[in-house]
Amino acid sequence: MDKATVDRVFAPAARAALEAFPIDACDLTLVSLSENVTFKVTDGRDGRPYVLRLHRPGYHTLEELVSERAWIRALAEAGIDVPDAVMTRDGQDYVAVNIAAIGEKRFAGMASWTEGRLLSDVLAGMTDQSLIEASFKQLGAITAAMHVQASAWTPPPGFKRHALDSDGLMGMAPHWGEFWEHRSLTAGERSLLLDVRQRLHALLSRLSRDPSAYSVIHADLHPGNIVVDGERLTVIDFDDAGFGWHQYDIATALTHWQTKPNAAEIERAFLAGYRAKRPVPDEALSLIPQFRLIRWMATIGWFHQRPEVNRPSAIFEERKAWVLDQCAALQLSR
Repeated sequence: MDKATVDRVFAPAARAALEAFPIDACDLTLVSLSENVTFKVTDGRDGRPYVLRLHRPGYHTLEELVSERAWIRALAEAGIDVPDAVMTRDGQDYVAVNIAAIGEKRFAGMASWTEGRLLSDVLAGMTDQSLIEASFKQLGAITAAMHVQASAWTPPPGFKRHALDSDGLMGMAPHWGEFWEHRSLTAGERSLLLDVRQRLHALLSRLSRDPSAYSVIHADLHPGNIVVDGERLTVIDFDDAGFGWHQYDIATALTHWQTKPNAAEIERAFLAGYRAKRPVPDEALSLIPQFRLIRWMATIGWFHQRPEVNRPSAIFEERKAWVLDQCAALQLSR
C-alpha cells in the first residue's frame, strides 16, 4: 500500500483519534504499516513527539489492550524503560475509530515517542565483537529484570492476555497459526511438522507453570524491539505479550542471531547478563534449543496467517529450512 493510499485509508481515522488526546496534534507521519498502523505525531504546543497506533482488528479485545497497558505501567514502576502511555482526555487508554474506507473498527492508543535507533540496526553496523557481546549482555539483564517483575507481580482484576502455553504454542490451534499448513510445505514436510508438534506439545505440557518459570512475558523480545539511546535501552512493541515460559523470551532474543558465526559467544554474553540479575537453573536453560525451534515454527504460522505480508523471502526460506532440519534431527533421535 503506497503512501497516498495510506493517507486516504488510515489518516482520517488517525486524525479523528487524535481529537480524544490532550495534545495539539500536527505533523502526522506514517512510521509503520504492518499488522498495526503506526504514526508519529508532534504536539504543536511544545514540539514533543508521540506515537499513535491503530491496532489491528481481531487480534486483541479492548480488555486485552488495557491489560497490556497495565503490565507496561507495572514494568515502568519497576524501573524498566518502556514508553509512557498517554491517556485520553477522559482518562481512557484507547479510543475506538472507524476506518471508513475499508469498513473496519480499530482501537487507537498513544504513547510517548522513544528517541534512538533500533538495537537490530545498531548491531548490524557493529564489527567489534566485544561491543556486540556487551549489547547482548545488557539485553539479557533487561530480560531478567522483566521476568523478576512479572514473577512477583499480581495482575489487576480483569487482566486478560492470551496464553502461550502448550496449546497456545504447539496445540492444534496455536496462537500464531497452523504452521504445518503453510502453502510452501510439501506433504512430507507437513507430516514432519505435525509429528514434531505433537512431541513438543507433550514436552510443554510437562513443564512447571510456577510464576518463577511461567508468567507474563514480552514474547517478541528481540533486538528489533529494543530502542537504543546512548546507554539507555527501551523495550517497545508489547503487542504479542501474554502468559508464557521465560525460556520463550530468552530463545526469541537469541534466535535472530543463531546462524551467525559468533552465535555461541552472543548466547554466553546474553546469559551472563541474565544470570547477573536473576538466577536460572541449568535444567531450564537446557530447553532453550527446543524453544528456539518452537519460536521459528510459530513464525511459519505467522506467515501462514498473513499471506499478504510478503511473498516467501530468502530469510523465510532460510528459517523454514532450519526448522525442517531440526525437526528431521529430532525424528532421528527417537
